[in-house]
Amino acid sequence: MRNLGGKTVLVTGGGAGIGEAIVRRFVAEGARVMIADIDAAAGKAVADVCDMPFVQLDVGDVASFEQAIAATVVQLGRLDILVNNAGVASLRAPIHASTLENWHRVINVNLNGVFYGMRSALARFVEQGSGVIVNLSSIAAMVAFPELPPYNAAKAGVSQLTREAAVEYARYGIRVNAVAPTGVWTPMNARTALETDDPAGFEKGLTNMNPMPGTASAEDIAAAVAFLASDDARFISGVTLPVDGGYTAV
Repeated sequence: MRNLGGKTVLVTGGGAGIGEAIVRRFVAEGARVMIADIDAAAGKAVADVCDMPFVQLDVGDVASFEQAIAATVVQLGRLDILVNNAGVASLRAPIHASTLENWHRVINVNLNGVFYGMRSALARFVEQGSGVIVNLSSIAAMVAFPELPPYNAAKAGVSQLTREAAVEYARYGIRVNAVAPTGVWTPMNARTALETDDPAGFEKGLTNMNPMPGTASAEDIAAAVAFLASDDARFISGVTLPVDGGYTAV
């Protein structure tokens, strides 16, 4: 990818799954990456393997996010790219049976956390006259998935925040995009499968859900993130890019 070498990147949820794949892709492209995760053990393990710094981050806490961005600037010299990847799965229930606890938990991490990161990073990007944000949305922002109301709402909010920020900050030379993955076999989805009555059926459904056969890999998502962050996408902003094997085209 053009012009990622030497860039400084903060990746939230970088300790596992898609986040780890994103970290590894940016490192392979020559970027310097701050790995941020609420799970210190997982984050430090990735940081040690990649020889990059780690900061513990609870994305649902605005002060924690501001501290993580400040730590990135101190340790890496500046912040060029923010990847808002951290997220949690939702408990399954229709709207009338959804618990308020689950609603607030999912919205706080998956939507508020993205807003907190954007808010803090954009203040720095305006000051320096450049910057890129890539948010992790979902195909759940584009189509309805039954019994996942907070997850669907949060990811739709992420896509709309992406569009709004792209328009508001274009004059500062700042680009904001999102990637919308289909189902990916990650540790989070593996845990979700175990919570169902039919884990094997869950995995089979994930494998067969898209027009293209098979399942998207974490590396497929990381490649899309790296593209949108690079100068190969220099005139792309406000886009939510599906990586879904044609799912949302049906």
